[in-house]
Amino acid sequence: MAGKSQQTPRLRQRQVPAAATNVEYDRLRQDDHVADIFHQNPNTRHPIEKLLETRKASMIVVAVLTALAFALRFYKINQPDQVVFDEVHFGKFAAYYISREYYFDVHPPFAKLLFGLAGWFVGFDGKFLFENIGDSYIENHVPYVGMRALPAILGSLTIPVVYAIMKESGYSTAISAFSAAIILFDNAHIAQSRLILLDATFIFFMALTMYSYVRFQKLRYWAFSTEWWTWLTLTGVFMACVWGSKVNGVLTVAAVGIAVLIDLWDILDVRKDGHTMEHFWRHFTARAIGFILVPFIIYLSFFYVHFAVLIKSGPGDNFMSPAFQETLAGNEMLLNSQEIKYYDTVTIRHKDTKVFLHSHIERYPLKYEDGRISSQGQQVTGYGHNDTNNNWQIIPTKALPETGRGRFVRHGDLIQLLHINTQSHLLTHDVASPLMPTNQEFTTHPKDDRTRYNDTLFYININDGHDGEVIKSKAGHFRLIHAPTKVALWTHTKQLPDWAFKQQEINGNKAANDKTTTWFVEDVIATEGEDFANRTQAEAKQPKHMNFFKKFGELQLLMLQHNAGLTASHPYASGPINWPFLLSGISFWTESDTQKQIYLIGNVVGWWTCIIALSIYVGILGADLLARRRGLDPIPDPVRNRLWNSAGFFTLFWGVHYAPFFLMSRQLFIHHYLPSHLASAMVAGAVLSFILSETVNYPISVWGPTTRARPKLYADLGIKAPIIVAGFSVALGVVMLYFAPLTYGTPGLTGEQVNARRLLSTWTLHFAAKVTAEVAL
Repeated sequence: MAGKSQQTPRLRQRQVPAAATNVEYDRLRQDDHVADIFHQNPNTRHPIEKLLETRKASMIVVAVLTALAFALRFYKINQPDQVVFDEVHFGKFAAYYISREYYFDVHPPFAKLLFGLAGWFVGFDGKFLFENIGDSYIENHVPYVGMRALPAILGSLTIPVVYAIMKESGYSTAISAFSAAIILFDNAHIAQSRLILLDATFIFFMALTMYSYVRFQKLRYWAFSTEWWTWLTLTGVFMACVWGSKVNGVLTVAAVGIAVLIDLWDILDVRKDGHTMEHFWRHFTARAIGFILVPFIIYLSFFYVHFAVLIKSGPGDNFMSPAFQETLAGNEMLLNSQEIKYYDTVTIRHKDTKVFLHSHIERYPLKYEDGRISSQGQQVTGYGHNDTNNNWQIIPTKALPETGRGRFVRHGDLIQLLHINTQSHLLTHDVASPLMPTNQEFTTHPKDDRTRYNDTLFYININDGHDGEVIKSKAGHFRLIHAPTKVALWTHTKQLPDWAFKQQEINGNKAANDKTTTWFVEDVIATEGEDFANRTQAEAKQPKHMNFFKKFGELQLLMLQHNAGLTASHPYASGPINWPFLLSGISFWTESDTQKQIYLIGNVVGWWTCIIALSIYVGILGADLLARRRGLDPIPDPVRNRLWNSAGFFTLFWGVHYAPFFLMSRQLFIHHYLPSHLASAMVAGAVLSFILSETVNYPISVWGPTTRARPKLYADLGIKAPIIVAGFSVALGVVMLYFAPLTYGTPGLTGEQVNARRLLSTWTLHFAAKVTAEVAL
């Protein structure tokens, strides 16, 4: 380096006198305001390096990066003019916000609310529902460019935020531009930012969360000042926006939470002056307010707006409880539900599989295929279509008054179900069902034969019902529990053999409280002793009210359950181990006539650089720990502290947003790695700075009134850093342009051109030419 050109490099031998243990501990535990002083002469710095570190030069660099980001993300944003990949979901959700129809999705509503707002702002009427990939926007007069502009803007603004994070963390202009360029020229980030997808919003607010937390940490010597509180609160606000954009936004909350716990652990240190328990609890309370209370209130507010906008019945109704559905205007349960009376003839339907409780005169075979013997009773099955064999009459087991409310069927009543066509009562007994030997067989028993009366008795229990609550059609979800054996009426999707016409099996499930044992009355077919037409006539009803927190809790539980249930196979799903190496991508869209396609894949130069940098970073820390174990001090303390505190913070975000996917059994795709890729780009910048300079820019935190002054240091990068960054950016740009036809979906490529861009055999690109080998004669 220029300032140390006459010195001979050597490892520093660390002196550890026994009486100086606390001094050494304090020295190692401090951050960038401590340790070894390097005597540097600022006049020896290269003029270009000095120029780049001026505020004006930094502003020019970030302006150029931002302008390029907007250009790359808005270039031909109107192409393709068709629905692409998951626009079928998130475009549809925006339409539902505009039409105010309730929908269900596994992700929180914040980013989707922004799409709805963008669609409304550009004049979208919500009538186009994004049904299929490839549907034309032009033919359906959808202002899709305005809706795509939202993620494009946020994706573009992510670049200056990344640059700002690096600058605020103490890195030079060249290093900051290096990390920003990795995201700027990345094909995957560009593709995700040009479409109606959630990831650009998620990543933008994740970057803002990191930026705010860095600014907050830099004010630690001005704790409880107005500016300190401002950045503390802003971190919580941006964190809530990440959490509210996608379900995996909770990983950002976890990353910040771990960083805060590390910070609090340091504040708890009794060996630091002024760190009393009162001091600790003040800091703890402030962080609890800023990082827990504020984000949670804002997260709640997203759902409050969500429920306030979606007030009409829509495609998401059936996911919700009957009580929730009755809060939606026009909902079938609200309009058509009616209280059930004894002796009503009804059809009963399974909530999950939608089959009717059904019976017919055919009987179970004497012997099943596995050799087990049946009761040869009348078959009870699940049937998916309307049929008179679905009709059952509800029979009381107690005396009823002639008139009045006493004739209604209520929660906890003991009833019989009479099959109308065969005049037999529903029955279950200790005989194995046809397909599941552990479950009980359901059959029927003749109405006039009372020898098996007890086996025909069932409790009808409303889900979360209360004593005296009346059963309602449509809205009353219930379980039928057999009185003697306590099994629940249940069905599953596996079909019975030909002897039961391949209908669904009905059996008795011993897990009586399982949510899949839920049924409801679909229709009242006939009633007794009154004008049936007047009773079943639909009336205009006002939506009911349900407590916000009950609605919020119900939706959160459903979101978690359905997200975990996304386990079906997908041709472009991939495992987390593949993502950093770009072993596979996702086909977003194809057009056969022009051989155009969008294939989500990252910039190989940027991604492979990041994974190499992560490996080097781990190696540096490991080598330093081993050296220090042997009494050597190979890395100056300010540099070491920067590696642990700054690069460590970036690595924490990388790991927390990546490692949990190894534990998930749901469908996973390469775009789930994009938040981690953003963090790894910052790690790459930190590693490059370490390689090029033996020092760091110091101090970076705002000095407090009692902070002991230290001489200023600077990262002596010389002319080599700007040259390396410029060359690397050119390489990134060339690779990005080479794969641009796969990113922008235009122009179309010939088979040979597709083959040339298929760098790895695991990339499943469309329209590739068949490779033929010549055979020697």
